[in-house]
Amino acid sequence: MENKLPNSLLYLLSISAGLVVANLYYNQPLLHDIASSFKVSDSEASNVALSTQIGYALGLLFIIPLGDKVSNLKIIRLNFLILVLSLLAAALSQSLFLLIFSSFLIGFTSTLPQLFVPMVAHLSNDEGRGRAIGIVMSGLLIGILGSRVLSGLVGEYFGWRTVFYGAATLMTLLFFLLNAKLPVIQPKFGESYLKLMKSLWFYLKTEPTLRLATLRGALAFGSLSAFWTTFVFLMEDSFGYGSAVAGGFGLFGIAGALGATVVGKLNSRVKKSNLIIAGAILIIVSWLIFLISSHSIIGLIIGVVLIDLGVQSVHITNQNIVFSKNTEARNRVNTIYMVGFFIGGAAGTSFGSLAWTYFGWTGVSAVGLVFSGIILGVQLLTNKRII
Repeated sequence: MENKLPNSLLYLLSISAGLVVANLYYNQPLLHDIASSFKVSDSEASNVALSTQIGYALGLLFIIPLGDKVSNLKIIRLNFLILVLSLLAAALSQSLFLLIFSSFLIGFTSTLPQLFVPMVAHLSNDEGRGRAIGIVMSGLLIGILGSRVLSGLVGEYFGWRTVFYGAATLMTLLFFLLNAKLPVIQPKFGESYLKLMKSLWFYLKTEPTLRLATLRGALAFGSLSAFWTTFVFLMEDSFGYGSAVAGGFGLFGIAGALGATVVGKLNSRVKKSNLIIAGAILIIVSWLIFLISSHSIIGLIIGVVLIDLGVQSVHITNQNIVFSKNTEARNRVNTIYMVGFFIGGAAGTSFGSLAWTYFGWTGVSAVGLVFSGIILGVQLLTNKRII
């Protein structure tokens, strides 16, 4: 198969994935500031992060399958319009409820990177697919982690509302660039939207590797979300640091995220089950380090690098597995996988917040260990079924 993906387009999609997905995570280092602004508890403020993740999961479910039916540019144009308006609404919110609702819409419309990943899989040949997915995922992961650094600094010195005003401006500029540079991909699915959505169940029911990948991805991201949602509270309680320092820890996670390209390349050379086992072990080790590091900055730094590297090892390998099959339905299988992924993230946010409220950092660490332990257990039990 000819490789139709030039490096210029690949890196544009990688950067764009990072910039768009950042909208999901700007709020996490700001939760304490938001709680103070609206005079609510930290636990209540964490619903802003939760609603964003739920919105993203639903956006994946109802929007991304359209990539197999509707031109990619049509989806992008409408999504960007709603996204920019939602970011502005968040910046202008005068109540926690309005911010939660705006955050839900931000999540719902920040699904575009999940069109980019099947796009590079479609345009790449078999040999280059792992590398291409890894590069886009590097951009996406750096966006996730860098967003926390940026929002933490901006929020600390200019207020949390400024973060959302800036994001709205950035998304407006990015829209014009993508509209000019992206190739038009005409999908082949000619049936109704209802039949398109029904086919999701068909693929979930008939593809055991897709089900297993979805479970692993959900647990991995749930573990990561439990950490980042509660980390800002730990920084405040244990060290007296604000959102700038909490967000700054994203810089250490970026070191792990840069390994995504390496993991992508390894997918064509190393048995995928071994990569998943290695990733699960890294996540478990990171949580053991977190457990004993509630008052150790060095321990927390090491844990952040390890957990991001572990999660990306599981995630990129999962995607390479599901994209290797059902080439005519990559957007739909990606929808199934990513909906599960972000439902796992929402669960991690919820369990992490509850654990923090009732059991502190030890409870949060227990949640992370349970999630990551299940990944390893499931993988060892089903090892022979994985490509």
